[in-house]
Amino acid sequence: MKSDRNYVYTERAHFMCPNMHFGIMAKIERNYDEEQLRQSIDVLQKAHPFLKSLIAEETDTGRFYYQTQDELNIPVMVKQEAALWKRDYEEISVQGWNVRKECLLKTVVYPKESEFQILFIAHHLLCDGRGLLQLAEEFAEHYANGVIPQFAREHLIQGLDDLPPDSDLPFISKLIIDDANRRWKKEGRQVKYEEEYGVFERAYLQKNKVNREIITICNPELEKIQTLCKQQGFTVNDWLIAKMMLEENTNKVVIAADIRNQTKCYRQGAMGNYSTAFSVFVKKNRENMITLAKRAASKVVSICQHPQKEMLVLACYIHMLPELIDAVAISALGDFESKAGKFVGKNMFGYGSQNGYSITNLGKIQSNIIAEAVFIPPASPANKKTWGVLTVNNHMKICVSDLIAER
Repeated sequence: MKSDRNYVYTERAHFMCPNMHFGIMAKIERNYDEEQLRQSIDVLQKAHPFLKSLIAEETDTGRFYYQTQDELNIPVMVKQEAALWKRDYEEISVQGWNVRKECLLKTVVYPKESEFQILFIAHHLLCDGRGLLQLAEEFAEHYANGVIPQFAREHLIQGLDDLPPDSDLPFISKLIIDDANRRWKKEGRQVKYEEEYGVFERAYLQKNKVNREIITICNPELEKIQTLCKQQGFTVNDWLIAKMMLEENTNKVVIAADIRNQTKCYRQGAMGNYSTAFSVFVKKNRENMITLAKRAASKVVSICQHPQKEMLVLACYIHMLPELIDAVAISALGDFESKAGKFVGKNMFGYGSQNGYSITNLGKIQSNIIAEAVFIPPASPANKKTWGVLTVNNHMKICVSDLIAER
């Protein structure tokens, strides 16, 4: 008999890994009313079961799943200085996030009379970036217009059957993961969430700081970029890849890709993770922006035409033992002794060099309620620098998260 529980499957990579949270800072052009705000937060919880869930462990199987809690409330912190939101975000970040005891969404509000700003901070176990943008829009629509979001019960990616055909790993990749799984089983170990991972997470966050900078591209500059992309036959996302490659002097950038329309399990409006990530590698020889963007575009199109390449990271998670995934970060970056975990962390997850570059672009929205917004991307231990991109009302904001990792 198939259980109706939502188990932590591909999300397992976010379970015992530091900095697996991200945010959206949005300016709401409406008068501030505390009671109305809390009503809107309450409406979001009623529409999305994951907002009332903690991560629990089955006593008989040891599997982790999303357990609904009747008394769980989204924390709402009220602050006065919106200009200090980066400091507030960092203060919340360095405390760590116990997903077995804390709500998967936290909020900070900066009230003014005629407007206010609200900071949504989500753990990656709640949703991906597009999911958080959806929550921000649903909040705004309810606060301003009383629009109640549709109830959406989550149904997560549970295996290869939920992905497009031909998404399974190449033979060699399967061999490597099978070998790591066997070595992990032979070690006979398991990471304890609070006693071992929690201690490691807090120590890691104290030592490895994140600097954040916001770059704003307004019209007419943004319009010129969009026109250029259209004329040259590539997307704004391709332009962003080329921009990062040139500015950071790198030939490899990891980008996130929304796969809601490709999965068989996604239900309209549901929370959860319905995204993948893949590397765009371009050998470059001092190329200009246009040439580099065209080559990046060609690589992206090629990858997206082959599910085995586009879904590679998800297929890896599906084939890997969940308990081994738990050990990856703490083995590679902490004091937990596991040769299998360290091998996977350093060679497959990028925790060896910690020198990756990544972009997550949430696209663009138009709103007469949300005046502007910033997407703060997760600062993965694998990345030196991550760009979070969001365009609201023809204003693109790039949040540059620079991980200052202790070597």
